[in-house]
Amino acid sequence: MVAFVDEPAIRELLTRLARPHPSGGKVIERAAILAEGADFTEVVEWIMDHAGRPEGAVSAEPAGGLHGARTVEPLRAEQRRALRYLLPEDALA
Repeated sequence: MVAFVDEPAIRELLTRLARPHPSGGKVIERAAILAEGADFTEVVEWIMDHAGRPEGAVSAEPAGGLHGARTVEPLRAEQRRALRYLLPEDALA
């Protein structure tokens, strides 16, 4: 667990959590970052500062159909956040 987050600690955390992505870069699951107990905000800022980008945000649109608006609850803001973060292949080198 990373309690105090700094550059080397973030790089080590993301290197451990990252998985290969078809784009050639790395992908890190939002849930994995949260499960580590790291300072999520600082980790995501580090990702964005190193040419990373969010991927897989949940759509807030209803499913559609005749009763779609009634059967789908509106998503809260935290549910619309990115599910994964993509990093270019050289970001963790």
